[in-house]
Amino acid sequence: MSIFSEFKEFAVKGNVIDLAVGVIIGAAFGKIVDSLVADIIMPVVGLVFGKLDFSNLFVVLGSVPAGVPGTLADLKKAGVPVLAYGNFITIAVNFIILAFIIFMMVKQINKLRKHQADAPAAPVAPPEDIALLREIRDSLKRP
Repeated sequence: MSIFSEFKEFAVKGNVIDLAVGVIIGAAFGKIVDSLVADIIMPVVGLVFGKLDFSNLFVVLGSVPAGVPGTLADLKKAGVPVLAYGNFITIAVNFIILAFIIFMMVKQINKLRKHQADAPAAPVAPPEDIALLREIRDSLKRP
């Protein structure tokens, strides 16, 4: 079997396509969570803790050249090593929120699956030989 045909067989399997769809949806969902954290949650947290902007929290690890403003973006642009722990805090909050949302989704899916499993199944028709035996029995009972 050639490499191309093996790859084609691998790529066309349902699991690979399902995985690709999941990755694409996950990336889009990640952007939504990033926006939720950056635009809604972190400003509120910053307001509660004294108007902090976590994305601009950093520690300068090197010497700052003269004339470079003290903002994180300018320091990075100038090549000054900085420890941007505020960005880490933001990303950690993103992860916690994303993990919680995925947990809740999986919990609801499992709950739905359990309800479907608990639902009574439609009665199964008896096998043909049993049905015939019942007909014979019923006909013998009639006078």
